[in-house]
Amino acid sequence: MNRKPYPTDLTEEQWELLASILPPPELRGRKRRVDLREVFNAVTYVSRTGCQWRMLPHDFPAWQTVYYYFRKWRDAEWFVSWNDALRVALRQASGHQAEPSAAIIDSQSVKTTEVADERGFDAGKKINGRKRHALVDTLGLVLRLKVLAASVQDRDGAKVLLDEIKDQMPRLQLIWADGGYRGKLIAWVAETCAWLLHIVLRKDDVKGFQVLPRRWVVERTFAWMGRHRRLSKDYERQAESAEAFCYYSMIHLMLRRLRPAKASI
Repeated sequence: MNRKPYPTDLTEEQWELLASILPPPELRGRKRRVDLREVFNAVTYVSRTGCQWRMLPHDFPAWQTVYYYFRKWRDAEWFVSWNDALRVALRQASGHQAEPSAAIIDSQSVKTTEVADERGFDAGKKINGRKRHALVDTLGLVLRLKVLAASVQDRDGAKVLLDEIKDQMPRLQLIWADGGYRGKLIAWVAETCAWLLHIVLRKDDVKGFQVLPRRWVVERTFAWMGRHRRLSKDYERQAESAEAFCYYSMIHLMLRRLRPAKASI
């Protein structure tokens, strides 16, 4: 890397960990000439700073090249695979079993720009945009995430999310949720996924701010994502790109936890 480093660059240890779970190079076609570490550094720069693809500094690979890889990995769902692999590694490093037995579900409505292909109006939050539906473990690590129009109700978004992951969580038994998930969804989760959906409600006799058991975990996850300025608002044309950036924010967080940067002396 023949340039001055950016604060967002992956360290040597972080890159070694990420490189160990990357797909093997393709045997057909032209031999790769770009440095994949620099591509990831560029994606991290976009994610953390919120800059446009075309605004990438010139000492990174060409923005068209970086976006080509981002789109390729997004469509092949590699961001999901890397998130899953690092989540297992971090859970085990924290003394937990690889797969969780309990999880928390919630959603976050965010505004979009006028270029978004799919968006809607969340009447409850008064937001015109999209909604991020997230299922996280008790550590706050993302198990699965879906980005849908903000007009999609939490219960309907939960069905899309849980139906996608129901066969991939062998130990999962319990999911905590807020009052927006009450009603027929509880029976649907029990019948379709064989999980218990437990609703955690706010006490009526308590005024002001109240920390609710377990529900704060997923709110903290959304706050972690918010450290990446690209996620402060949904700037993506496609919901799949928005999901990819959400996953990448968690990938970057887990890389830093598994391979912390050494403090300079």
